[in-house]
Amino acid sequence: MYVDEMLNCVDCGRQFVFSAGEQRFYESKGFQNKPNRCPDCRSARKATRGSGGGGGGMGGGQRAREMFTATCSTCGGVAEVPFNPRGDKPVFCRDCFQSRPSYR
Repeated sequence: MYVDEMLNCVDCGRQFVFSAGEQRFYESKGFQNKPNRCPDCRSARKATRGSGGGGGGMGGGQRAREMFTATCSTCGGVAEVPFNPRGDKPVFCRDCFQSRPSYR
């Protein structure tokens, strides 16, 4: 079903192999698009972005997450949260949030 395929890199223009194994991997992850960059350009692009993915971390040119201050619904203390509280739902400080049974 899968056959090695030659693709052209959008950055450097070189051809690279999109192997049958890579195609199986892409399908298993639900990826619908073929890679646009050769492995070298992919690695270089990840290196310039810092951590190389959509995860956390403060590498490369990533900005610090904006934090908002609110009053904890449980203890009344200061809660710093990564979203702007609207007031229609409870907000918890780190300690109260971690001590909630549903968190564990």
